[in-house]
Amino acid sequence: MIKLGQYLPGDTIVHRLDPRVKIASVVALSLLILGATTPESALVSIFLAAVVLSARLSLAQVAAALRPIVFFMALLFFVHLLFTGGKPLLSLAPLPLMITREGLAQGTSVTWQFAGLVLGGAILTMTTLPSDLVAGIERLLRPLAKVGVPSQEIALMVAMALRFMPMILEEYERIRMAQMARGADFRTGSLSQRVRAVAMLAVPLLLAAFRRADELALAMEARGYRRGPRTQLRELKLAGRDLAALAVMAAFALMLFGTRAVS
Repeated sequence: MIKLGQYLPGDTIVHRLDPRVKIASVVALSLLILGATTPESALVSIFLAAVVLSARLSLAQVAAALRPIVFFMALLFFVHLLFTGGKPLLSLAPLPLMITREGLAQGTSVTWQFAGLVLGGAILTMTTLPSDLVAGIERLLRPLAKVGVPSQEIALMVAMALRFMPMILEEYERIRMAQMARGADFRTGSLSQRVRAVAMLAVPLLLAAFRRADELALAMEARGYRRGPRTQLRELKLAGRDLAALAVMAAFALMLFGTRAVS
């Protein structure tokens, strides 16, 4: 099963791009997503779809990678839908809740932004080797090392966090299945009962995370990891395709700003 943060081997143009270019593009795209208006969001969605097609990622692969955040997307949508004031569309009597036009628009917008941000990060991790991702982050942060910013340590922390995401999700699924085998029910009952059932997973999941972290620390020590300067097996060099990708990203950003100026 494909998990969020998992690398998928491939030989596409997106896979072959320099990791620094992909990281910078994801950061720029994230800023565009956060600042996009309703017409611009359609253009950003088309751009994301084009990147997914260029990376030859199937709809099933993308859906499987994003499945863990479906609950949070639904939560974001309904919170804004039910608790944003504005022009009424539908009353939920006898509950003191009302769906408004502004709530529907804001819920859709915020949910789309969240999904777009996660999808951008998922494309990055699915098309970039973890070692290349660490090297790219370290090279981008290297100028800050002159003012005392630990670029190598930050890059390592980011890589470890990305590595832990699928591991934690795997542990969550394993613990959930084990508790279901013992009679736990996560799918029926009232909302409060289901929340309490899910909360029962917190303690064993936290203990499993600490155990995995301890195992990772021991593995790093066994492989001779120490603080201090390190070298890279593969030196990063920008190629023509990397410059072309940066040009495409810049042109897309300018196009969005142009549509905003016209409107």
